[in-house]
Amino acid sequence: MALRDIKPTRSELIGLKRRIKLSERGYKILKMKRDGLIIEFFKVLEEAKTTRSQLNMNYAKAVEMMAVANTVEGSLGVKAAAFSVQQVPMITLNSKNIMGVVVPQITSASVKKRMIDRGYGVLGTSSTIDDTATSFEDLVESIVKSAEIETTMKRLLEEIEKTKRRVNALEFKVIPEQKAARDFIKMRLDEMEREELFRLKKIKARSVAKANG
Repeated sequence: MALRDIKPTRSELIGLKRRIKLSERGYKILKMKRDGLIIEFFKVLEEAKTTRSQLNMNYAKAVEMMAVANTVEGSLGVKAAAFSVQQVPMITLNSKNIMGVVVPQITSASVKKRMIDRGYGVLGTSSTIDDTATSFEDLVESIVKSAEIETTMKRLLEEIEKTKRRVNALEFKVIPEQKAARDFIKMRLDEMEREELFRLKKIKARSVAKANG
């Protein structure tokens, strides 16, 4: 806002004071939102650490069990058991709102199965196949949970950064410029008032001199 472009009028001063109040109110609201989002982010971050740790453990377990199953049943036996699965996991994607931020809410169904629902023949396979299937079901559930939490973290972080930019813009640019403009108008109005007072005094002095002369 260039000061030279500002009209030093009473109406402009009134409008500017109103805009300053709105900016300061918006600044307070955005600052509260930013602080609230940061609190929510750290809550989700702690949950993400736990989920990621569980995901890594489940992945290591699944890889280990696959190696054991390949040793016990052979790769063909493992593939045959895998191809016999008829009921695939169902993933449902919804959304929820965290302080105005839309984040995903992912639910899964048909991931964990009973042994008799996995499709392969119970008598033709060893318990190793069951343990391997269980480990991979646990892994899939961990992946779904991790995807939800880490996407939530990303969206919260994006909103925090966007809100921080708006807070900083108001604090360091918009409000200071508005206040500088307000002070400039006040100064110019005071100057104009003094000039007008001086002019009136001169007119009065001339009038008095003229009357006495």
